[in-house]
Amino acid sequence: MIEFFSNLNPILQAFLATMMTYAFTMAGSSLVFFFKKVNRNVMDALLGIAGGVMIAASFFSLIAPAIEKCEKLNQIPWLVVSLGFLLGGVLLFITDKLSEKYFEDSCKKRNFMLMLSITMHNIPEGMVVGLAFGSIAYGNVTLMSAFMLALGIGIQNFPEGSSISLPLRRSGMSRKKAFFLGQISGIVEPIAGVLGAILVLRVEWILPVSLAFAAGAMIYVVVEEIIPESQTNKRKDLMAFFTLIGFVIMMVLDVGLG
Repeated sequence: MIEFFSNLNPILQAFLATMMTYAFTMAGSSLVFFFKKVNRNVMDALLGIAGGVMIAASFFSLIAPAIEKCEKLNQIPWLVVSLGFLLGGVLLFITDKLSEKYFEDSCKKRNFMLMLSITMHNIPEGMVVGLAFGSIAYGNVTLMSAFMLALGIGIQNFPEGSSISLPLRRSGMSRKKAFFLGQISGIVEPIAGVLGAILVLRVEWILPVSLAFAAGAMIYVVVEEIIPESQTNKRKDLMAFFTLIGFVIMMVLDVGLG
């Protein structure tokens, strides 16, 4: 199975990987059929692990390969990587601000803005995965690294799906409609993933800044959303340990097996 996947076109790999991240969103949204509430400790632990995986992936799978590629292309590593990294963070910052611009303190409006904000930041997340798989063709990123990156994003998509569908259900919406609106927020990821892979494969010189851009976007998501959310848990010390576990898992798989 692994050999079959490794022989696929990078664009198809990116599509399948982002379909996996989308499946995590669907799985999270499907909780509306089974629960009114989900165990908080489990969700926060998953967020902690996802945060750790994404932090490690940002360096080992994105920033380090970006620096290496800059040197091969005779670019200035510190300038290109810094610029790409900051641009990635700025994009997510703008996305957050746009989603909050018309926020009003009403249940329906709040649910809509929640769905909109998650959908908007799923776009760069999908591009992150696409960029990673597209970079495999140049030998800067391994298949295992790209897959673990997608897995980390997928794991953090799980609570995002439920964070949309469960409030919609509580507001009186039917289970089927709440599920549909929850999972639809993740459908943008396969589209963005394919676009990201095509971009990298067509324009090699843009690869370093693209990888750094993806790292900046991921770090912003981790710092602004994932870690703060997991740290609202009463056992925040334990949740922090789960973040360390996620980091170690990604590092071992990337450095040890990649």
